Amino acid sequence: MKRTAQMVLAVLALSTMALANSVDFTNGGGRLTGTSTLSLSGSQLVAVEGLGPHQERGDLGTVSFTTGSLNSLGPHGEEIFDSGGSFVIAGNGRQGIHDGTIFHGCFVGPATLTKVTFANGEVQFTLRGTVTGRWYGGGIVTAKIEQLTAKADSFGGSIAVLSGDTQLQCKTVPPEPGTLALLGTGLVSLGALLRFKAKA
Repeated sequence: MKRTAQMVLAVLALSTMALANSVDFTNGGGRLTGTSTLSLSGSQLVAVEGLGPHQERGDLGTVSFTTGSLNSLGPHGEEIFDSGGSFVIAGNGRQGIHDGTIFHGCFVGPATLTKVTFANGEVQFTLRGTVTGRWYGGGIVTAKIEQLTAKADSFGGSIAVLSGDTQLQCKTVPPEPGTLALLGTGLVSLGALLRFKAKA
């Protein structure tokens, strides 16, 4: 029984450790479009760090999103978008990256689009926000996102994206008690079966 209890604790500890790290996703290219909501399309996932022993680079998938509706203008002219919309990171199976949806969630709290105007009149925008959603391995995760546009004469409803960063904090919400009970029952049963076979 002692060995079974140790096995249960080890499995729970490993599953917690696997979800306790942050994973950093970098995207590049694509276009940010819209006025009442903002959408990113055509942006390539180009780097992933935190899923393995080293950073993976190359064509690894896509990043896309749509914000909630434009709510208001901030005190410095920034545009503030409501929560909602969607945020999706999808892998293509290359270099050990998951093939399919890695993360799917939505904006929580406001997303803010700020503008910097340069001496030559060009502008550059940065979108920042927080998203929460489901991780492909199970559980709910939260991420801080930042998308930086290329410099342009104006936004005009469409602008190229230079780079983006999504930092997922892979800390799941506590599982429902029923889920924990089911996991515990299964592990105890497995331990008892192994012990029975060892005695036979």
